[in-house]
Amino acid sequence: MSRQLEVKDLKNIVAIQGIKGSFHHRVAQEFFGEEVEVVECRSFTDVVKSLITGESTDAVMAIENNIAGSIIPNYALIDEYDLNIEGEVYLPIVQNLMALPGQSMDDIEEVWSHPMALLQCREFFKKYPHLKLVEVDDTAGAAKSISEDGKKKVAAIASETAAKIYGMDILADDIQTMKDNSTRFFILNNNGRVENGTRDKATIKFLTQHKRGSLAAVLNVMSDCRLNLTKIQSLPVVDKPWVYAFFVDVTFKRYTHFEKAKQLLGIMAKNFEVLGEYKNRKS
Repeated sequence: MSRQLEVKDLKNIVAIQGIKGSFHHRVAQEFFGEEVEVVECRSFTDVVKSLITGESTDAVMAIENNIAGSIIPNYALIDEYDLNIEGEVYLPIVQNLMALPGQSMDDIEEVWSHPMALLQCREFFKKYPHLKLVEVDDTAGAAKSISEDGKKKVAAIASETAAKIYGMDILADDIQTMKDNSTRFFILNNNGRVENGTRDKATIKFLTQHKRGSLAAVLNVMSDCRLNLTKIQSLPVVDKPWVYAFFVDVTFKRYTHFEKAKQLLGIMAKNFEVLGEYKNRKS
């Protein structure tokens, strides 16, 4: 069996959902560097297609938000296409109101952004009831469209990265209602490549027997092996009615503890898989 490749062994071309200036783009920059080359994709399915066809070497995929919860369809995509999790990034979601240079809040008549971004900023807009809120497909896309068309009196809600890329001035920053709002993203590949350095977190998948206490027995093994369970997510198995797969995140202080757990879980749990081993980036 060939050795596991490290992230820096190859030039990284990263598939992102959205365009440059999106939060997915910011995550790619944080993980791979500011000058990372990206492939812009309209949907998460297109992100996966870019990866499996070789158009990109890596991909960024949002997996959960601390307010909205898990993004279940993305778990399904990772499972269906047998993708490898090589890392994670936790990104604070900071929304900013921006417009073309030379304008102030008094000049703005419309605000464009993704429906979720508009919803996240609803308290801010109570102070400006005259503004027309317009829903578009993408936060960064709103900034790009306004910039390219030279639209005056129109603002966008997007990231600071988008403002820099598309030459917009930020009229108001950090305008989201919930200030403690962050999203966790997976960094993915389909060749088993792993991140440089220490790996002290893993995502695993398994099924359990249809009998009382089977899940508890598996969780007890994790505890006995000194693994800390940080998340558990169930997902229906498509071709097996009323059967569920469990996706579990664990952290560990010593890799030997995880190795021992893998050996035991491979025996106790059905269809046991390691979806990724990576560095724990949750502060």
